[in-house]
Amino acid sequence: MEIKIGTQLQLEPTYTERVERFRCKVVEQQDNILYIDYPINMATKKTAFLIDGSEFRATFRTEDKQSFAFNTEVVGRNAGHIPMIMLHCPKPEEFIKIQRREYVRVETPVDVAVQFKDHKYQLVSVDISAGGLALILKGEVAFNDGDEVKLTVALPFANGDVKYVITEATVVRIFEKEDKRIATIQLADTDDVDQQHIVRFCFERQLGNRRKELNPFNV
Repeated sequence: MEIKIGTQLQLEPTYTERVERFRCKVVEQQDNILYIDYPINMATKKTAFLIDGSEFRATFRTEDKQSFAFNTEVVGRNAGHIPMIMLHCPKPEEFIKIQRREYVRVETPVDVAVQFKDHKYQLVSVDISAGGLALILKGEVAFNDGDEVKLTVALPFANGDVKYVITEATVVRIFEKEDKRIATIQLADTDDVDQQHIVRFCFERQLGNRRKELNPFNV
């Protein structure tokens, strides 16, 4: 699968506190370089000038309405008849298919602090998505199905940054699985920035898992 000329890309800056989205079009492609027109900020409708080295998460749709995402970086610009920005394009097998109908859930451990009334717990996740997570319970806990809790979720990114998402949540269900007690939690009050952090974290872990599958001896 390749990105065809004329494909619309949506770019979201990586590792930023602001929620920004840019729209652009693929004008040309040579090897692993995509040439795009100057992107438009989707909120301000103004032309954006991207700095070399800037990193983004790019998403696009194919002709059969499937959506994919990949990490990219600005590697230069071409001041020809049509001014263009050059983006790095990974191999198609590194593209991640986006599941639009529900949040993408990734199996990965992250540290989560749970507060319920006067009780506090330090737990670890089984999986996480922008809509919720599953936690391994250690010993007895005071909360039950349907209780509201407060979470502090630590998201360690590959570049060394750690983002902390603090949010209200609801305990959906507590159950036994393979000799472990699991609590599924639904996030209830995440803002756009926190949700974007979680989406990017899940995407980064997905991409890492995909690379391990493609190159199991280069981990």
